[in-house]
Amino acid sequence: MQDLKVVEDNRIQKLLIGLLLDGIGMISFSIPLLGEFSDVIWAPIAAFIMTRMYKGRVGKVASILTFVEEIIPFTDVIPSFTITWIYTYFFSKQNRIS
Repeated sequence: MQDLKVVEDNRIQKLLIGLLLDGIGMISFSIPLLGEFSDVIWAPIAAFIMTRMYKGRVGKVASILTFVEEIIPFTDVIPSFTITWIYTYFFSKQNRIS
């Protein structure tokens, strides 16, 4: 029962971190011209963080998609960290708690 509590806490922690990181990614969208330049710096950082948060194939694919989403202008509104969290904990079979 104690292990279940640890897993639940980790889920919530990852969700909160993901929401914060999605917010950081969207901040640049609100600053015309300067914001799109900052994406060149933020895109590799966000991709690196994604690989650390989610291991295995999910982390690798999500980091590539996050990098592409952040580097392409006007796509900052896509919450890639939150989408990855939803996929990991609701759709991925390997992370379900029985």
